Amino acid sequence: MTATATDYSPGLDWLLDEVGNGGVIVLSGAGLSTDSGIPDYRGPNARPRRQITLQEFARSEQFRQRYWARSFVGFEKFEVAHPNDGHRAIASLQRSGYVGDIITQNVDGLQQEAGGDRVIDLHGRISGVICLDCRQRTSREVLQERLRAANPGFLESHDGAIAPDGDAEIEDTANFVVVPCLNCGGRLKPDVVMFGETVERAKVDASYAAVDAAEMLLVVGSSLQVQSGLRFVRHAAGAGKPIGIINRGATRGDRYATVKLEAGVTETLTYLVDNLTP
Repeated sequence: MTATATDYSPGLDWLLDEVGNGGVIVLSGAGLSTDSGIPDYRGPNARPRRQITLQEFARSEQFRQRYWARSFVGFEKFEVAHPNDGHRAIASLQRSGYVGDIITQNVDGLQQEAGGDRVIDLHGRISGVICLDCRQRTSREVLQERLRAANPGFLESHDGAIAPDGDAEIEDTANFVVVPCLNCGGRLKPDVVMFGETVERAKVDASYAAVDAAEMLLVVGSSLQVQSGLRFVRHAAGAGKPIGIINRGATRGDRYATVKLEAGVTETLTYLVDNLTP
C-alpha cells in the first residue's frame, strides 16, 4: 500500500521539497535492511549482543573459532536476503537524478543489488575475506566451501536467529574447525570493520568529499551511535547543509537535523519515489 503524507509528521512535505531539489547524499544504516529480514542493532526489537572486537579476534583462537562458527551458519541465511522497497527507492531516486552518492554503514551489499551506483561501503562487505597477516583479499563464497568441507554436518545440526553482521545466535562452537589463509596460513577475518577497527582512510575521505559536493544529507535507518557515521552528519551541519533523518527512535544526530521523521524507512522512501519520479 502506498504511504500518504498524513501517515507522517508535517516534516514530510519539507523532505519532499528538499529531495525534489536534488543534490542529495544518502547515509544509510541497518534500519534500511530490516525489511529484508536482517535485524538491526538498536531498534525496538533488537536483541542485546556483545560484539567481538578486532583485538579479541586477532589474539584469540577461541574468539576466531566462535566468530567463524556463528558466521558460517549465519552467512547461509544472510546470503539469501533480497533488497526491499527501501533499497529500490533509493536506487530509483538516484537514477532520476535526485540522489548522488550513497554512503552505507551496512555490509550486506543489498543497495548495489537493488541497482544503486556510487555506493561507498563504509564498513566493508560481508562477501569478502581478508587475511590479517598477508592482507590478501578473497571471496567469502570460497571460504564458505572450505568451511563446509572442514565441518561436515555442522550446518545441518546448528541453527540460530540471524544477527545484523551476518552471524547467527548459536553457542555450541567448541568443535568448529577454522581454516587458515591459503596464501600464507594466517588468520582470516571478514572484510568488514569490526569494533575497535578504523574505517579505511580512503573511504572516509571519499565520504567527506561526497558530503561537501551535496546540497543535502539524508540519513535513513541509522541511530548514528557510532562515530563512523555521525561524523558526516556533524560535517554537514558545520557546513550549513540541510539534514533530514528518517528513523524510528532517537539518534545521536537528532540535534543536527533540520527535520527528523519518526517513520518507517521503506514507507517514507517509497512515498518520495511515488511523488517525485514519473
